[in-house]
Amino acid sequence: MNLRVISPTVHGLIDYSAAFALITGPFLLGLGASSPIALWLSVVTGIAVIIVSTNTIYKYGIFNTIPFDGHLAIDLMAATTFAAAPFIFNFQGMDLYYYIGNAVVVYLVVALSDNCTA
Repeated sequence: MNLRVISPTVHGLIDYSAAFALITGPFLLGLGASSPIALWLSVVTGIAVIIVSTNTIYKYGIFNTIPFDGHLAIDLMAATTFAAAPFIFNFQGMDLYYYIGNAVVVYLVVALSDNCTA
């Protein structure tokens, strides 16, 4: 049974939606109470997601320079950064929950993404 149910096309839609959420979410949720880094790390990551997505070789890429496997590796680095950031920067409360939640979601999206049909 193949559990990789997210096609590169769907992954692209998730990427652009996630970028919007990463840029706007911290302001809507009032992140930054335990550290300003909690607010700005998300915003910068959202901008990076747009840059990586527009450069990925998939339906919603524009410049098509990053293979989808490379894109998934970058996603794994982002998830690991999200998982580590609360402990490195001592995030508390909503700041902590936001980053742990995002790490879990990104790990799941990568695990469920089918990299064979880019």
